Amino acid sequence: MATKYTLPPLPYAYEALEPIISKQIMELHHQKHHQTYITNLNAALAAQTTALQANDVPQLIALQQKIKFNGGGHINHSLFWKNLAPPGDPQTRLDAAAPALKAAIEQRWGSVQGFTEAFGATLLAIQGSGWGWLVSSGPRGKLDITTTKDQDPVTGATPVFGVDMWEHAYYLQYYNNKAAYVEGIWKIINWATAEERYKNGVEGPSILKL
Repeated sequence: MATKYTLPPLPYAYEALEPIISKQIMELHHQKHHQTYITNLNAALAAQTTALQANDVPQLIALQQKIKFNGGGHINHSLFWKNLAPPGDPQTRLDAAAPALKAAIEQRWGSVQGFTEAFGATLLAIQGSGWGWLVSSGPRGKLDITTTKDQDPVTGATPVFGVDMWEHAYYLQYYNNKAAYVEGIWKIINWATAEERYKNGVEGPSILKL
């Protein structure tokens, strides 16, 4: 029997990220977009189970892209919600919440400003839909900035935090002004969660268990 995934609750109220991200965006993003990835993932996994029982190899191959896309959407959004915290929350203060990560960022990019400028430039350079990530090559490993296309998840590294650059993440509020969204996102990054991921990795056999 295929595993059935469910929508994880947000760790804050829908309006908690205002004025950076509106309540309307958060409700649509969480209840509609994330839920759709989960619904489609469950359907694809159920179809995979049926195909395995029937030894239907062509169908198994055909299902892989659906599982990758919708499974990635579930993984990425499950990580993203925990990447964020209300503006002004102590968890959004890099100095206090993430001293080890801050030191590693300064070592890698020379300064926090150097890092945020490099990360922002990477986000704004994404063509079409995708994600920007700060990743680590394992607990307390080397930091890098990377991107993934569409809903591809990070593989081969620990996702310290990511930023959703699909239009549904910002368009109702920022329209085509992606730069304003990118500038504002720094006010709601949950550095405490980022510190935990940097120091210890993402625990468990599957990120889908987050």
